[in-house]
Amino acid sequence: MKKLFLTLTAISALTFAANAQTEKGKFIVGGQVGFSTEKIQDTDVKENSFSIMPQVGYFVADNFAIGTGIGYEWSKKEAGANEAVNSAFKVAPYGRYYMGEGPIKFFGQLSAPMSWGNVEVNDVKTHKVNNYGVELAPGFAYFPTSKIGIEFKVRGLYYNHNQVKDEATNDKIKTNSFGLDANSLAPTIGVQFHF
Repeated sequence: MKKLFLTLTAISALTFAANAQTEKGKFIVGGQVGFSTEKIQDTDVKENSFSIMPQVGYFVADNFAIGTGIGYEWSKKEAGANEAVNSAFKVAPYGRYYMGEGPIKFFGQLSAPMSWGNVEVNDVKTHKVNNYGVELAPGFAYFPTSKIGIEFKVRGLYYNHNQVKDEATNDKIKTNSFGLDANSLAPTIGVQFHF
């Protein structure tokens, strides 16, 4: 009887903790950091990249949060005497709605990722790059404690508009892409903190 009582108490506590995380007035904090390096063997070609995107959100109603991510990405590719550097400032406002009860909740996130950047070749600005998009991403969050949510998310449905402007000729190349990326074998895994 004592074990049954303890088990029921633990399940109740987890359910209450999970429900408390998505209440009106709570904050959600997280983000992304990335680094990669690559070198092609037997050549002098190498590439390094870095990105950071902290995110913060606020629950304006029970189970509904709005927020934004603000970040920066940078990459440098070297090939002999040539060096190309890409850098961009990124913003990604979003709205997220949680569904379900207990320690596991499903969510849908609508975001509008944008970035503005430059390409420099041998310290000369050659191109200006702008990206605007919309993404609808499904996922689920597991709340093992009252302050932490572990998330699994796929990219989902997306649209992106990319414009590259040549600084010397003012020529513009515009690319529009649309797709559905729901690869369950390659989800985004993250941790969000709830306050």
